[in-house]
Formats: sequence, structure tokens, C-alpha cells
Amino acid sequence: MDHSGSCEGSISCVCHVVAIPFPGRGHINPMMNLCKFLSSRKPDILITVIVTEEWLGYIGSDAKPENIRFAAVADAAPPERLKASDFPAFYEAVMTEMEAPVDRLLDRLQTPATAVVADVELRWGVNVGKRRNIPVALFWTMPASFFAMLHYFNNLFAEDNKNLPNELSVEEVEQLEHTPGLSSARVADLQTVIHKTDKRALKLALECISQASKAQYLLLTSVYELEPEALNTLRTQFPFPVYPIGPAIPYLELDQHNSSYSTSKEEHNYIHWLNSQPSGSVLYISLGSFLSVSSAQMDEIAYGLCISGIRFLWVARADASRLKEICGDMGLVVPWCDQLKVLCHSSIGGFWTHCGWNSILEAVFGGVPMLTFPLFLDQFPNSRQIVEDWKIGWRVERDMGNENLKTREEIAELVKRFMDRESNEEKETRKRARELRDECHRAIAKGGSSDRNLNAFIRDILCNTRPIGHH
Repeated sequence: MDHSGSCEGSISCVCHVVAIPFPGRGHINPMMNLCKFLSSRKPDILITVIVTEEWLGYIGSDAKPENIRFAAVADAAPPERLKASDFPAFYEAVMTEMEAPVDRLLDRLQTPATAVVADVELRWGVNVGKRRNIPVALFWTMPASFFAMLHYFNNLFAEDNKNLPNELSVEEVEQLEHTPGLSSARVADLQTVIHKTDKRALKLALECISQASKAQYLLLTSVYELEPEALNTLRTQFPFPVYPIGPAIPYLELDQHNSSYSTSKEEHNYIHWLNSQPSGSVLYISLGSFLSVSSAQMDEIAYGLCISGIRFLWVARADASRLKEICGDMGLVVPWCDQLKVLCHSSIGGFWTHCGWNSILEAVFGGVPMLTFPLFLDQFPNSRQIVEDWKIGWRVERDMGNENLKTREEIAELVKRFMDRESNEEKETRKRARELRDECHRAIAKGGSSDRNLNAFIRDILCNTRPIGHH
């Protein structure tokens, strides 16, 4: 099934970029945003986005610029809704079964690709470009600091072909702590990731990271000013451009009132409700679209919110109707919302988040403090970055018992303190969140760091100055 286009009609293309995201929402959304950034700057670049047939069904009818086309390959693995039950199997299937169909599709394109942008976590993206002698930019959808951490960790274990440990030894910790750019806090983060991540998934992630040195560019969804140390370190690690082009969130669409869903009844309802709330009074809650918390924990959160008396907007997807019955009149529970629009709304005063990187970037862009509730992989170090490095949030675990289930009383107390606009601690958190927001906005403004990096990457692929096979 080939939905690819060619340089027909009004587009006279100067180059043809093929974008290949990993088939998951946290990867496809930032890749689509990157494509829209490229398109808005250079409407004569043709961009073909290769997705699975399942994902084409989800996003194929979304509004997009004329020079962005979709092409579909058969699903390489069980549908996304099943992958949470065995993520490593899904991950492995994407790495082993998707490459050949993508290769065949590229051979059928009417206009040959001149550059590839591939998700790092596909593992085979570099090979697709190498076989065609065209440059490959690998695209990383998590923090730069997490990439750097995994890169160091992979180097440590690749040297002796060691098996992945359940935890780092004292010697390994010391070795990592003496690595430039890897602080003791980052090594502690790594310990957490190793301890809490399925070994098969972690091993596959490291295999993907090991391919990065064979690319011609590394694109990151981060913003230089958010992670300068990690980005400077990565630039010393690779002999090619490392471009932070973030935040790769849909900020271009914030001002577009004609988007396909802007007048939908659902959006009208929650935006109308937000419009009626006092400034900074609403806690927004979203615990991710993939892995989630148990039903028992969801219920405790719901009862805790009721007890707290704090206004809230909660995106709970499949659990929305059940939680609505618990939550009463102080809050609104919805199955979906336009998250960036919500986080930029003046009535939002905080965000309870699972610490997915795209959600964090949207909160930073909106200047919203965060309550961190990490569940998986990079979300643990992301939580520390929010709380300790940036100082724009609190941990949900703070001052709570060690038992896995957070009780409704603990949640109510924490939420009340976090949303208390008179508290000096919270005032300082909000002030810092506004400062980071301003840095983020400066980065994407004309002449800002992300603006310059996007322009440099476009110049590179237009001139095609990076020779292939230079490693």
C-alpha cells in the first residue's frame, strides 16, 4: 500500500527528505512537528513520512502542508494498543521486521530520496541511507542528557562485550563518574534506569544508540539552553553536526484557529470550562498514552483530588468515564485534549505528569510547574531534571511513605500544597518555570538557538555537503 507522492502539481522540489518515525505516539508526533518546521521554512522540500498502516489510519487525515506526503508499510508488530503488555517484543519486531518493507517502498518512490531522517530507535535507519548513498540524520525523541547517558553506558559495556547488569558495580560507578559530562547524579539516574527497565528493552535501546556514530547528523528534540552541558558533551563525541532543534511540539499550530478539531464539541467544552476558572487555579493531569498506572492507583488519585478541593482537568483516555463518576464537580475528566493549548491556558497552574519528554517540553513552553510521577525508562531521570536541575517541579513521592500505592489523603495534601499560590516555595517554582518558558521561546524566535540549528540543517541537506561513508 503506497500512499507516497512525487514532485507533482505545484511543488517543484529541491530535495526529497524521507522521514521514518518509530511507530509510537511519542515518536510520531515530534517527527511530524519536525517535518512541519522544515516545510514552513522551505516549501519546495518534498517530505515523505513512512508510517505503518495502523498509524496511517490514525493520522492519515490530519491537516498537513502540501509538501508533506504519507507512505505506508504493513504493520511490523501487533497493534500499538497491545504493545504495553510486551513492549520488548513489540520493540524487537519493529527493529527486525520493518526494515525490508521500508526498503521496498523507497525503491518504488517516483522521486528518489535525497536524505533520510530516521528515529534512532529503529536501529536500521543508517543502513537504509547507506544502501542509497544518501545522508542520514538520526532523530532522538528523549532528552539529550539521556542519550549521552546511554551512549556512555553502551561504550562501557561494548568494550568487553559484557552482559547487562542488574545494577552497576562500585568499579563501574567510579568509571562512569570519571567520564566528562556524566555527573554522579546522572550515574544515580542510570542505576535507576537499569534497575527499573526490562533488560531486553534496555539491550535493544543500547543497540540503537551504538548505530548513532554511523549517521551524518544527530537531531534532538531538546533546546540547547535546557541541556547545554549534555549537548556540548555530545558534540565532542561525534564527528558530525549535533543539532538541538526543539521543542518539537506543535507550537506552529497554536495560532491556527482553522485546525480540523478547533471547533469540535469536546474541545469547546473543556476550553469553555478553563475560560471560566480563576488564573493559575487548575491542575492539569495526564499520565501518558502508553504505560499507565493501576486502576487502584487511578481511583486513589481521583478520590484524593476530590478531597483536596483543587480544580483539575484530567485526561484519562480509556478510564475517563469510570473516573468521572468519582470526581464530582471540582474537575473535568476527558478522554483527549489538545495538550499544548491547555498548558498555555492562563487558568492552568500545574501539571501532574508521567514525565514523558514531549509532555515536559510542552509544559516548559507553557511555563507550567510540574508534579512528577515517572513510570518508565527516561522518565526517572527526566523527573530529577525537572525537580533538581531546573527546579520547576516537585516529586509526587516527596514526603510520602515508601509503599507503592499513594493514598488519597497523601495525594490531597500534596496537591493542596503544590497549588497553593501563596506559598513561598511554590512562588519560586512558578518564577523559575516562567524563566525557562522565556528561554524556550527565545530559542525558536528568529536568531535563537533552535532557529539557527534548523536553518543550518536545511542548508546541509540542500547542499548535501556531508560526504557519505566518511567513517
